[in-house]
Amino acid sequence: MLNLSTILESTARTFPNKDAFTFSGHSLSYAQINGAANQIANGLVARGIKPGDKVALSCLNLPYFPMAYFGILKAGAVVVPLSVLLKSDEVAYHLQDSEASAYICFEGTKDLPMGAEGEKGFKQADGCTTMIIIPADPGGNTKMEGYETIQQLMAGQSTGFTTVSTSAEDNAVIIYTSGTTGRPKGAQLTHSNLLLNAVLSADLFKASSDDRLLIVLPLFHIFAMTCLMNAGIYRGASSVLLPRFEGKTVLDLLIKHKITVFAGVPTMYWGLLNTPAEDSEIAAVKENLRLAVSGGASLPEAVLVDFQKKFGVDLLEGYGMSEGSPVVTFNQIDLGRKPNSIGKPVWGVQVKVVDEEGNEMPVGEKGELIYKGHNVMKGYFKRPEENAKALKDGWLHSGDIAIKDEEGFFFIVDRKKDMVIRGGLNVYPREVEEVMMKHPAVSLVAVIGVPDEKMGEEVKAFVQLKPEAKATAEELIAWTKEKVAAYKYPRLVELIDALPTSATGKILKKELRKL
Repeated sequence: MLNLSTILESTARTFPNKDAFTFSGHSLSYAQINGAANQIANGLVARGIKPGDKVALSCLNLPYFPMAYFGILKAGAVVVPLSVLLKSDEVAYHLQDSEASAYICFEGTKDLPMGAEGEKGFKQADGCTTMIIIPADPGGNTKMEGYETIQQLMAGQSTGFTTVSTSAEDNAVIIYTSGTTGRPKGAQLTHSNLLLNAVLSADLFKASSDDRLLIVLPLFHIFAMTCLMNAGIYRGASSVLLPRFEGKTVLDLLIKHKITVFAGVPTMYWGLLNTPAEDSEIAAVKENLRLAVSGGASLPEAVLVDFQKKFGVDLLEGYGMSEGSPVVTFNQIDLGRKPNSIGKPVWGVQVKVVDEEGNEMPVGEKGELIYKGHNVMKGYFKRPEENAKALKDGWLHSGDIAIKDEEGFFFIVDRKKDMVIRGGLNVYPREVEEVMMKHPAVSLVAVIGVPDEKMGEEVKAFVQLKPEAKATAEELIAWTKEKVAAYKYPRLVELIDALPTSATGKILKKELRKL
């Protein structure tokens, strides 16, 4: 038997009274979280959920997320985490595609009406027969009529539960990819995939029961789920939950809770750098913060250097994807690190850079990054054709263009599908973005390819300037032209107030392509 929920059960035995999760000033111990997960498991079983059934979960970073997540796993069911930003048609698609039997959904707020969208989607989805509401009111009252609340599901249920026996290769989670290249696909992650990656993350971060984590990355995303929630629980760390990134709030929580480990996407580090802070506040952060981790997208070198200088902490970049549970490579403290690098392969994972025929590329030559190991998903749910493309002889083809240097460090050049082919020549947007980020007036930049009658594709940059800074599109074009090969510099630059980002803080290039 191997069930991922054993990490919570084990830590609850070892540290029953230790704070597990803190939200809005209130803390719950490991014993309380485990007891609540057991109640949810009992409630789900009583309502007909069987081992192998899929249960979808839409929830902000609230203590109910780990309670429901582990309750579903304890019942032998499969968690299907859904973004809280999905609209009703998208909810219906995910419920239908995953064959979810039940749906646990946070009621939402006036600004984020998840419950209303979830309800509409639930009503459209065949086969999903049970919807359970997590009320926005801490008292357990909901405005959504006709649905059972999670408190009602738990009421009268025992805080004890015998976890259902599952095998290492049984699905624990089906997590949907972002769908940047088509409709989202459900990556099937096993109990073994997720347990090993949680243990691995804890080792990479050198996490201990003394650590205090701030989790602002959404828990429905694999980065926060594995590398923070599961790794933190495995080591008995204490976590502070924050549903939404706001620079000043994050700064205040880092200080108030003496946070030792913070993980975010590049836009969050950019946001913290641009948050006004007193010298005393920066000193207070420095006193406790020992590690910062970046993932989810390429970290501009300028942001890395400035953040480390301001906060005096190592900011380590790694690489992962949903299909890899997620961690594939990391700048490991014991093995050294390099700016702009995604580091070296983690324990038990092999990584190569290959050409279109699958031949390994020489050092310094560009190719597709592929990997193999305990972290590789079982496959996309009900997608045999997609599996044949992505999985070849156990190697997962990432779709990312990378190089490896002579010391074994890997560097992401760009997404294979983001690459711009201008006049037959390959232009890698990240390379151009790195250069433009060094302009003193530039705060953020995103480069895409746009159709062009003459060149096939033309290079276009969307630029967000720093507050009070001034620069024209013509100036930025001329400045970049001096620093990159003639075929690479953007002929088109559009100044934009704010770049569109996803719930996880990734810049949404697909939205820019619509502008």
